[in-house]
Amino acid sequence: MRRYPSTRDLAYSFGPGPLSPAIKALIITNAVVFLLSRYVFPWMTEFLGLMPAAIFQQLRLWQLVTYMFLHGGIGHILFNMLALWMFGTELERMWGTPAFLRYYFATGIAAGVTTILFSILPFEVTAPLYDSVTIGASGAIFGLLLAYGLIFPNRTILLVVFPIPAKYFVMIVGVIVLLQAVEGSGSGVAHITHLGGLVAGYALLRRPRFSPASEVRYRYLRWKMDKARKKFAIHTGGKNDKRIH
Repeated sequence: MRRYPSTRDLAYSFGPGPLSPAIKALIITNAVVFLLSRYVFPWMTEFLGLMPAAIFQQLRLWQLVTYMFLHGGIGHILFNMLALWMFGTELERMWGTPAFLRYYFATGIAAGVTTILFSILPFEVTAPLYDSVTIGASGAIFGLLLAYGLIFPNRTILLVVFPIPAKYFVMIVGVIVLLQAVEGSGSGVAHITHLGGLVAGYALLRRPRFSPASEVRYRYLRWKMDKARKKFAIHTGGKNDKRIH
């Protein structure tokens, strides 16, 4: 007689499981920097946060990376680190740690560049960005969210209490961020940076896979194959004379 599992036999899990190496290192680094900037060295926020004016006038180019490790409050860092764990762990396991880190920092830096470019546009809504300090890993987090939605489009995500496929969740988040960026809400949240992370993630994942080294290797192998094909071509010397060289 077949035995069906009871409620005692069912296992429930929350999230993607244990921390992967890069996720653990990023969470620890973010937590340490948050504590130092919040309680020990308050000047770190202005020195390491992303300020377009400082980029142009003082060439503080490191801010394009360091701003990702600063956060404005407990809720800010907890939300970002939770999202990093939930959406990044599975991506790191699939891509490998080096590729995951390249994508994470590429989307974070691209989000920062987006903020800088918008800050110099001649519009009233973007003008405050020039002298404002942008902090947080949200640009890179939104890049991870985009990747998760593209790679696991039918994975169920709870939106408040409603289950929704990941692809639609990403679409909803993208539309909300776009509308907030266009409206230029004065909430202090860098929606332009979030939008930059989404766009950068899409561009990176949809770009043609090309590298100079791969192209050279491909051309060399193609040349060898053509040479071998000519060497072993069939030559006819008469009705019954067929030789293979």
